[in-house]
Amino acid sequence: MEKITSFTVDHIRLQPGLYVSRKDRVGAETVTTFDLRLTKPNQEPVMNTAEVHTIEHLAATYLRNERQWKDRVLYFGPMGCRTGFYLLLAGDLTPEEVLPLVTDCFRFIRDFQGPVPGACPKDCGNCLDMNLPMANYWGGKYAALLETIDASRLRYPE
Repeated sequence: MEKITSFTVDHIRLQPGLYVSRKDRVGAETVTTFDLRLTKPNQEPVMNTAEVHTIEHLAATYLRNERQWKDRVLYFGPMGCRTGFYLLLAGDLTPEEVLPLVTDCFRFIRDFQGPVPGACPKDCGNCLDMNLPMANYWGGKYAALLETIDASRLRYPE
């Protein structure tokens, strides 16, 4: 079998950042998959499932309600390795184009207080696995990175 695209990224040199993971054609439309990498793979601790789950609820809620982008949001969810998230958007897009959206999303996560949207038995299959304080922490850490990001963290290492 062929190695899938995400396994061809040099995870030894990969730093936290905002990357285009892939672009796929679906009919006449391009879907851009973004790699929102929050931790340095194999070097920094990964996120625990509770904060990953909380970030997923908060980011999905934010993105699907964001006035300019909500109709282009196809998916937001965690990487299995728990070092980041994937964001799939309709359109042929660059990291620079979505940087304001992703930055604002993670500021929202950093600052969010109160009940986590969808964190109840009726709405979620594992509503007890939530950690808002840690989601706030990771939201702040990633937002701070995005606020000062340089070009080296917007393209995968060669």
